[in-house]
Amino acid sequence: MKTTDGSPAGVPGAPAEGRGRRARAADRGAGAPAEYRLGGDATSHGVAIGPAAMAVEGPAPDIDEAARADDPDHELARLTDAIERSVRQVERLRDRLALLPEDSQIEIGSLLEVYRRMLGPSRLQRGIRQRIARDGLLAEAAVRQETEALARAMLGDPGDPAPAGDDAAAAQRRAGEFREIGRRLVRNLGHMPFRSFNALPVGAVLVTEQLRPADAALIDPSRIVAVVTEEGGSTDHTAIMLRALGIPAVLAAHGLMARVRDGATMVVDGSAGTVVIDPGEDTLAAARRGVADYARERQALGRLRRLPAKLSSGEKLQLQANLELPAELPLIAQSGASGIGLLRTEFLFINAETMPDEDGQEAVYAEVIAAMAGDTTTIRVVDWGGEKQSEALTRAGLSDMGDNLNPALGVRGLRLLLRHPAILETQFAAILKASVAGPVRVMLPMVTSVHEIREAREIYHRVARRLRRRGVKLGDTLPPLGIMAETPAAAIMGDSLAQEAEFLAIGTNDLTMYTLAADRASAEVASLYHPLHPAVLRLIQTVTEAALRQYRPISVCGEIAGDPRVVPLLVGLGLRSFSMTASAVPRVKRVVRALSFEDCRRLAHCVMQVSGVEEVTALIDAFAAGV
Repeated sequence: MKTTDGSPAGVPGAPAEGRGRRARAADRGAGAPAEYRLGGDATSHGVAIGPAAMAVEGPAPDIDEAARADDPDHELARLTDAIERSVRQVERLRDRLALLPEDSQIEIGSLLEVYRRMLGPSRLQRGIRQRIARDGLLAEAAVRQETEALARAMLGDPGDPAPAGDDAAAAQRRAGEFREIGRRLVRNLGHMPFRSFNALPVGAVLVTEQLRPADAALIDPSRIVAVVTEEGGSTDHTAIMLRALGIPAVLAAHGLMARVRDGATMVVDGSAGTVVIDPGEDTLAAARRGVADYARERQALGRLRRLPAKLSSGEKLQLQANLELPAELPLIAQSGASGIGLLRTEFLFINAETMPDEDGQEAVYAEVIAAMAGDTTTIRVVDWGGEKQSEALTRAGLSDMGDNLNPALGVRGLRLLLRHPAILETQFAAILKASVAGPVRVMLPMVTSVHEIREAREIYHRVARRLRRRGVKLGDTLPPLGIMAETPAAAIMGDSLAQEAEFLAIGTNDLTMYTLAADRASAEVASLYHPLHPAVLRLIQTVTEAALRQYRPISVCGEIAGDPRVVPLLVGLGLRSFSMTASAVPRVKRVVRALSFEDCRRLAHCVMQVSGVEEVTALIDAFAAGV
């Protein structure tokens, strides 16, 4: 956080020092508040200017955890009433969705459906009722203890290695779902009111200490131009929903509530993660230019949607999207992605009490495949293990995986599925049945050896034979069966694996972690985690060349696939297919259309000669500056 009596040096539009600043301060009038600048998480792109509208939440109810209920039946009745109130509130929130943009309706509606299921006959409700009946707790204490216990289970035990990357963000979101339902039930038990944003003025910047997903569902993007919060983060449910609403947002702007006041002019830059309170004239002028520039950029990126991802020298690339939840499908359609390069299926198992059955999985996969309208969908079978937990998997007999001292080096991914083949068989069957809806590929996670592919393929073909005997119509050729290359072993054994797999996808996030022995979720070694480390790049080059020698398609689906600065290097290494978050597709496409293959090849040649991350980064930055 930066606090100044003017904009800090180096910031576009910052006032000059000395006499010029004093003159401008005088022009603003004696006693005018000084410009104040905060930093936070860049959450939803865009720049906005407007008056602050404070929305302060009332204090949380005080719960006596030690108190015991005189009448447990009365507490159970109170709980039932609170659940019914909560369900009605969720339904009213759903009714409001018609007022929001279509993409927002889908994203927010998906979360509200999660809330509705959790309020139904769920593990959560059973646990709360047991705490009341068995332990004699007051309903509020039972709700608090059970939701917190489930949230902690999502995040893992304190002594265990923490989830990393996408896993960490997903775990945080799942924990937040339990805590949000717990908060709602407690407030309804005490008949406490919830916040409303209806009275906020048009064109206001919503300022609050914390914005919960259900609060975000109340936002009207035609009235609120930006959102700033003191708490939260760019990977939680609220952030996802704000991006779906298209509202510039900065979360985790620490110190916000102590400095801002109702009506104060604010500049919010959701791309840079900065907030300016009481901006000076120079900062306001720069912000107005930023508003106009962002509008023009959105128009330009929108025009790229239907243009091919082709280098200026004529070579075609494939830019696909990663999909974590079906609610993201509209964002993929908007981005211009040519299919789904990685459909993570873990969402089907998260918060599930029982294993998703064959028909249920088939319906979900078929919906996604059909939505791609002829573009290929690559479905990764469930990548589970170690720090990832769910009641459904535990009940299915997978609790033994929690005994690993280091889950990242234990039974996870395909290793786990081969120990419990019934889960893999069900998922294979669902994917094969859904494949009649359009082009599909099936991907195996965390492969380290040839025998793992062979064993999985035998299960795959056995399931297909069984389906055909049952009269299920499948294509003459089964969907291709490929692998994730995300360990040094897979990269080094690339030729052997590529002879067995029908395609390969490089998962650079885990590959970086395993290669450098550094978990980016650990503060002690996070600085060592860098996907542009020469060792990582050489493994990417090794497995890419192996796939090309065996005439196997190969793609990249880690974070660097969506970095416009890094993609030219990857193209120079021989890659032509990239899968990324949907929002990154237009920006990557804009860059690749300005590239020639020879320039990319020369960049790759230079990069592969150096031995330090700093040198690699300098070469990439210099190349990007010249594009």
